[in-house]
Amino acid sequence: MQNNVLILDFGSQYTQLIARRVRELNIFCEIKPYNKLPENLSEYKAVILSGSPFSVRAEDAPHPDLSEIRGKKPLLAVCYGAQYLAHFGGGNVAPSNTREYGRANLSFVEKEELFLEKIAEGSQVWMSHSDTIKQLPTNAKKLASTHDVENAAYRIEGEDTYAIQFHPEVYHSTDGKQILENFLVKIAKVEQTWTPNSFVDSTVEELKAKIGTDKVILGLSGGVDSSVAAMLLHKAIGKNLHCIFVNNGLLRKDEFPSVLKQYEGMGLNVKGVDASARFLDELAGESDPEKKRKIIGRVFVDVFDDESQLVEDAKWLAQGTIYPDVIESVSATGGPSATIKSHHNVGGLPDYMKLSVVEPLRMLFKDEVRRVGASMGMDKQLLGRHPFPGPGLAIRILGDITPEKVAILQEVDAVFINGLKEWNLYDKVWQAGAMLLPVNSVGVMGDERTYEKCVALRAVESTDGMTADWVNLPYEFLQKTSNDIINKVRGVNRVVYDISSKPPATIEWE
Repeated sequence: MQNNVLILDFGSQYTQLIARRVRELNIFCEIKPYNKLPENLSEYKAVILSGSPFSVRAEDAPHPDLSEIRGKKPLLAVCYGAQYLAHFGGGNVAPSNTREYGRANLSFVEKEELFLEKIAEGSQVWMSHSDTIKQLPTNAKKLASTHDVENAAYRIEGEDTYAIQFHPEVYHSTDGKQILENFLVKIAKVEQTWTPNSFVDSTVEELKAKIGTDKVILGLSGGVDSSVAAMLLHKAIGKNLHCIFVNNGLLRKDEFPSVLKQYEGMGLNVKGVDASARFLDELAGESDPEKKRKIIGRVFVDVFDDESQLVEDAKWLAQGTIYPDVIESVSATGGPSATIKSHHNVGGLPDYMKLSVVEPLRMLFKDEVRRVGASMGMDKQLLGRHPFPGPGLAIRILGDITPEKVAILQEVDAVFINGLKEWNLYDKVWQAGAMLLPVNSVGVMGDERTYEKCVALRAVESTDGMTADWVNLPYEFLQKTSNDIINKVRGVNRVVYDISSKPPATIEWE
């Protein structure tokens, strides 16, 4: 694929956002760690260097070999990347007198290709750095400044190398997407051919070539990711796809029968497996969030191993893994970013399971998955379903898991989600759910003192789950929902609403 863009990750919290913005331009890109360059760089038409929590002046700072990139491919260096090119290119990078973080406005703009269109003096950009470029590298020309940052952008004469001190990928940089488009389309001449239809066509062909006439087992969850993965595989291999929907005992209320019914009209070969007792027995007494995830992942694989034995000559296990799963689990495909949490469907299979893994959505963000599904004519209601974690309610029950706790949370969740739908709020929320807290609180019901459970409601808005803001739900809705939960769900006497954003909090509580 000759229209790839390579993003080298130096550990920035914003690296994934660069990829999001590039994809929004209908250009395919990949994130790779700075210290593991792809062997075949000829596949990439342009390269972007990310920011980093490191200082270029530190002894342990990332120091990539750019000899096969500089001057040979269009290069855009962001924040740390800009400082790196200056520090090791004849310039001078020094500590700032004050940390330069937050909104700033361009006070000087050189109207060249990188800053054409609407970008001008006064345009807002987002800064996030503690060092500053005091002197530009050799053969560099200044392109932009802010009030506090003299060298906010520059280019190297004689090559398509550009550097910007600010972060164009962050929404607060109001013209950031235009800057990325100017670099990739006008300067690097990358074609904007990355579309849902092109992804479907190329992926189906790749799946046909990879799988051939082999049989594939796919775990369906009722969610967007596994459903879109199933349709892609169905297009590629038809009846050789065997879908299994496992009840792990941690689904929402009545979800097992309703999801099975949902798939009846999609032409998929689906089998329902009720393994709820097996999962709950294995989880008994375990309170550690990571250990709960690992147990669920292990039992999930065990169930699939048992089911695969029943499908003669099954060779593949398909999963609905998407890019944020990979990024959060293995730090931007093995790069230096911090691991946030492990995902039950990332990390390969145990040796005893004789199936190879196929993940057709591994390089897509959630909103891209939805667009791919829409391009295949999938049901809007299914594609609009809120994300639901693979470990299910296990990571929404803080502490140990019991059937009684699951039953309480299922009822609470049903009141909350059904209420969002009744109030026409469901489609305005990206993800919502309830958490059962490991505390009891004193209450009064009737004339009696109670000492019962507290639940937290959570609703966020997001594009892809990498960042999220809490949703300001109407007080009237929250009031009615709280009353309904306390009145209808035995064992709960207190309801709170979570107003934390991601970061610093995660969407789920565990």
